[in-house]
Amino acid sequence: MNSTPTALNRILLTLLGLKLLAAGLLLVLLATVPAVAVWWHSWSAAAWSSANDAFNATRFPGRTESWLWMVVALVLLVLIGLMVAWVAQQGKGRSNLLASEYDPGEVPGDVRIGAGVAEQALKQALAGRPDLASSSVTTYEVKGTPTLRIRLLPRQGVAPHLLAAEVSGLVDALDAVVGRKTPVLIHIGAGARTRFGRAERVR
Repeated sequence: MNSTPTALNRILLTLLGLKLLAAGLLLVLLATVPAVAVWWHSWSAAAWSSANDAFNATRFPGRTESWLWMVVALVLLVLIGLMVAWVAQQGKGRSNLLASEYDPGEVPGDVRIGAGVAEQALKQALAGRPDLASSSVTTYEVKGTPTLRIRLLPRQGVAPHLLAAEVSGLVDALDAVVGRKTPVLIHIGAGARTRFGRAERVR
């Protein structure tokens, strides 16, 4: 429903999981297999020596500092910028506008209906229903079109198709009030609150 980069998130989580798995496996092998411990000590010593040689060979003339530290700092800044950009992409797509249309009447102008109108109306209509453990209504912009997402957690014993039909009737009434049809996604889920809540029949 939103523009969160789910594919990129899954790739990053997969890479992070593989790295953590490899690190954990290496720690287990270091603690249990002597040959791996010997290899690690020799490899780490050689890697540390190579790093020291690289920093010693790239010192500024007449100084003890290496310009490689500037490269490391630049790489870290780029990495921080990429992380900030990635975080900024999470959860995007929310819309504050439900409908906007030009009215060429006696006083020409744009007529705009805020998303809060539909959200509050549907929330009020769904509030207090004994067949629902919880409900939420949010507005997202999908390909430039405001779209409502209605998330419902019914209690045990509630028929999902009857619940969806009743909510569809509420949406039709909202469309009649607004004067235009709005795309709607009705998500009926389940959770701990539905499993442990008291079962109610659909009204």
